[in-house]
Amino acid sequence: MLSFYLAGINNQNFLMRDRETGSWWQQITGKSVYGPLRGAALELAPSDELSYGIWKAESPDGQVLAAVVRDQKEYDSKWEAEVAKLPVVISFPGTELKSRDVVVGLEVSGQARAYPQDTILKQSPIQDHLGGSPILVVAGSDGKSVRAFVSRIDGSDLEFFRKSDTSDFVLVDSASASGWNFKGCAVSGPATGKCLTPLPAIKDYWFDWRNYHRDTSVYRH
Repeated sequence: MLSFYLAGINNQNFLMRDRETGSWWQQITGKSVYGPLRGAALELAPSDELSYGIWKAESPDGQVLAAVVRDQKEYDSKWEAEVAKLPVVISFPGTELKSRDVVVGLEVSGQARAYPQDTILKQSPIQDHLGGSPILVVAGSDGKSVRAFVSRIDGSDLEFFRKSDTSDFVLVDSASASGWNFKGCAVSGPATGKCLTPLPAIKDYWFDWRNYHRDTSVYRH
C-alpha cells in the first residue's frame, strides 16, 4: 500500500508523490512518471462527481467533510473560475473541441473516448460501444451529474430509454421493461436487484484529456 501527498502541478494537473518510494504519479492517469516505480499504474476505481442533492438523496446517512477551521481562510472558493481564465500550456489546434471544453473521458480495454459534457446533457442516455463493450452514459435529473456503465447483464447487451412520464430519473431497458435508477440498478420489473457495472468516468478539460490520451476518439452522434 502506498500513501500519497501533493508534490506539484504540471499542465494544471497535480502530481502526487508516494512516501514509500518517492516516485511521482500523475493524477489524471494514475501512472508513475518518475522514480523507482516509473511505468507502474494504479488501478482506477469508479468515482462520482455529483451534485449535493443527488448524493444526499442516495446517501441520506452520509457525512460531509468539514473544512479545517484553522486553514479555512486559505481556501479559494473561486479557484476554478480563476484557473479557467488562464491560458493553457498545451493545446491541440485543428481538433474539433476547444481546449477548455469539458468532457467525460472513458477508457475501456485500452481504448479511450471523450464525451463532451454538453452532448451528454442533451442526448442522455447515450448508448455506445468502446473497447468491445456496450457503454451507457447518463446524466442525472439535476442536469449536472454524469455516470457511465457497461450496459450488459448476464451476458446480454441492453438498450436503455429515459422514461418521459415522470420527473424522477428512471431508465427502462428494451429487453424486460425493467426500471433502472441513476445508480445503474434495476428497481422494478424482472431485473429488480441487478446492477450494471460502473465505469471510471473522468470529468476533465479537453486539452488535458487529449494530452494524456493521444489516441482518444471523440463521441459523435
